Amino acid sequence: MMLQLGQVPTLVVSSREGAREVLKNHDTMFATRPLSTTMRVLSYGGQDIVFAPYGEYWRQLRKIAVSELFTARRVLSGPGRCRHTLYTMLDGIVEEHLQRMDGGGDHAEDLLDVLLKIQKEGGLKFPIHMDAVKAIILDVFSAGSETTTTTIEWAISELINNPMAMQKATTEVRQAFQASGTVAEHALSELPYLRFVIRETLRLHPPLPLLFRECQEPCQVQGYDVQQGTQVLVNAWALGRDERYWPDAPEEFRPERFEEEAAKADFGGGDFAFLPFGAGRRMCPGMAFGLAGVELPLASMLFHFDWKPPGPGSAELDMTETFGLTARRTDQLLLRPVLRVPIPGV
Repeated sequence: MMLQLGQVPTLVVSSREGAREVLKNHDTMFATRPLSTTMRVLSYGGQDIVFAPYGEYWRQLRKIAVSELFTARRVLSGPGRCRHTLYTMLDGIVEEHLQRMDGGGDHAEDLLDVLLKIQKEGGLKFPIHMDAVKAIILDVFSAGSETTTTTIEWAISELINNPMAMQKATTEVRQAFQASGTVAEHALSELPYLRFVIRETLRLHPPLPLLFRECQEPCQVQGYDVQQGTQVLVNAWALGRDERYWPDAPEEFRPERFEEEAAKADFGGGDFAFLPFGAGRRMCPGMAFGLAGVELPLASMLFHFDWKPPGPGSAELDMTETFGLTARRTDQLLLRPVLRVPIPGV
């Protein structure tokens, strides 16, 4: 569907075939994201990974992200008052890390240490300036933490509204970690049903329901002439609920669907009806990092607590969505935790 939003021509893609054309067949033509005034400020002029224009500079940032920031080792190890306050805080954190590096000594490296070390060592085709370092850190904490907490909220909400799925997921987690008394990262692979729960949550509630792209060269998408500068919105939310691709009650929360034919559904960008992390060159580089940030907290919550609605009765939670940085619940999620397995050291 082609729209004219003010002066901006906009192509909305809501089919698997259209998404494949944009994110695979014409990937290089749509590998840049449109940069609004707000995002231009927050990304320090597009110096971050998310909004940097497609090209050599962006490739360099993505390589750093994949090889240094979101490695398997880091995956396993596990709204601000105002922009001025946030940037001041970032300046202080950067300065603290620089002083610690200059002082020598042994200390565990965090993501900022890695970025500062890469910046100091040099040897990059495009030097990373301090604004770029701060922009990348903002990427990690906004695109990373916000999407993770949103997904956990939706997963718990869906489980509360589906007691049988809640019972099945809770039983699986408690049986897996009963002997150790705590959830261990290395054993999360022993929780297949929990992974189905997370997949089903991402299908119904992708944190970023619209994937933004911008056309860099004139081309055709499903018969539409798309001109350079056209904004493209891939509707990941609609794709995840389309009965053409999810024929068995697509609006219902049913994790078991991933045990069956839909188990082939690939959220790594190979199935264009299931795009919680995007696809193509601009696919989220921190997918494994983000999944670990959902699996471990969710497993811990189910292992140690039973979760109940705050008041009497069993009325279903309101699942209305509100769009901000992510597609969050409109109402705050208020639940009553009942401790079942003691938390070590607490």
